[in-house]
Amino acid sequence: MKYTYFLVGLCCLPAFQSFSQSTNIPPEATEFYEPVPQKIAASAVNTKAPSDAIVLFDGNNLSAWENEKDGSKPKWKVEDGVLTVNPGTGSIKTKESFGDMQLHLEWRSPAEVKSEGQGRGNSGVYIMNKYEVQILDSYENDTYTNGQAASIYKQSPPLVNASVPPGEWNSYDIIFIAPRFDKNGALISPAKLTVFHNGALVQNNFKLRGPTVYTGIPNYTQHQEELPLHLQDHGNPVSFRNIWLRKLN
Repeated sequence: MKYTYFLVGLCCLPAFQSFSQSTNIPPEATEFYEPVPQKIAASAVNTKAPSDAIVLFDGNNLSAWENEKDGSKPKWKVEDGVLTVNPGTGSIKTKESFGDMQLHLEWRSPAEVKSEGQGRGNSGVYIMNKYEVQILDSYENDTYTNGQAASIYKQSPPLVNASVPPGEWNSYDIIFIAPRFDKNGALISPAKLTVFHNGALVQNNFKLRGPTVYTGIPNYTQHQEELPLHLQDHGNPVSFRNIWLRKLN
């Protein structure tokens, strides 16, 4: 029941406007384990980019990307048409910035399982460098449900668990609507996310409570209308392929 009370509290966003990431809330306070999303059978579909898409990775190079910290050339590996995190070299972000979008990407956790929970095939796609859809090996891997694969990290667990076994390809198809702010920086409308994991709807136009935070309560502050897309180096050699997006007007 304590998780139910916490979620109800999160929904009352104005009451938490005074909170920030610097509050003394431990990360465990924003993790919950029930209800557990039902496991379903699903598989990734290699989807060719539409003619109006911006192709961010087609298997050849990382010309569209840079190091997230310093803008240098990424040190991730590109082999046989697959992009793989080189652990410890840093996250990467797109050189171009985006707002509202349709995003497609395919990812694969390592076939060899070396850990459990959040240490197993962990990465993430951060839209606008702020709003994370979690990437994790969630095939028979217990963790807090708002931190498993296809969760909106620390905010919304997926409706179902559509994860495939480690070493197999997953697909995400994401519709993102950016938040809107007025001229004084006040929030007019929150960011919204719809996510399909391996073809199954797992997030249905979810209204985000603010940017992703590991500890504390998410809270909006005004930011640019367009920002880069970010893929996370979380210390695991997660692989990617076929990354493209379409700007939505």
